[in-house]
This record gives sequence, structure tokens and C-alpha cells, in this order.
Amino acid sequence: MLSIGAVASAANVTPRVVRYYEQQGLLSSERSSGGQRRYPEATVERVRFLHQLIQAGLSSASIRELLPCVDSRVATASTLRTLEAERDRLRARAAELEATGNRLDDLIGAARATMDEVAS
Repeated sequence: MLSIGAVASAANVTPRVVRYYEQQGLLSSERSSGGQRRYPEATVERVRFLHQLIQAGLSSASIRELLPCVDSRVATASTLRTLEAERDRLRARAAELEATGNRLDDLIGAARATMDEVAS
């Protein structure tokens, strides 16, 4: 069993993030005789995954709805629709970011060409 600090460190988040996930019902812990939180080692990977989902823009409520599917790989029709909608939203966002990156590439190329002309 790991302490909250060990989980946070291994998952590259703060203990505050781990506590938040627990408060949101995304994680659970046991308590030591001294009242300290203790987590199974698998919690580190779960925290990493939760953090990725949060960073991707999913709400803790959406994630809580999806957790039974994450744990069992069994989904209801509603959960499947939510998973597909989130995936589609992320893919659309990735395409937007790619397009923005391409526009920046064009701008960088034009700026370099201008700098080369000035330097010549």
C-alpha cells in the first residue's frame, strides 16, 4: 500500500490532485491505524489515466460515469454513447491543433524566408 505522497510522486501530480480525485469519487483509499490514506499500487496508473482525462477536458462527473466501464470493460448504451462522443470531441480538437500547428509552420517558413532575404 502506498501513501498519498508516493502515489502523487509516481503519477507526477500533487497530493492535492489525488485528494481531489478521491473527493470526486474517482478513487478510494483505506486508512491506516494513524488515519493516513493508503492506496494499492494500481492507483498510480489510475491517477495517471484520470489526470489525462481531466487534462483532455472531461469533467469529473463524466469520468465518474465512465469508471464502471473502465474497470469492467462492460458498458451500457448510454456509456458507450458518452465514450464515443468524448473520443470524437478529442479527435476534433486534435485536428484543430494540427491545423493550427500547420499554420504556425507556414508563418515560421515565411519569417525565415524574410530573415534570409534581409541577411543576404
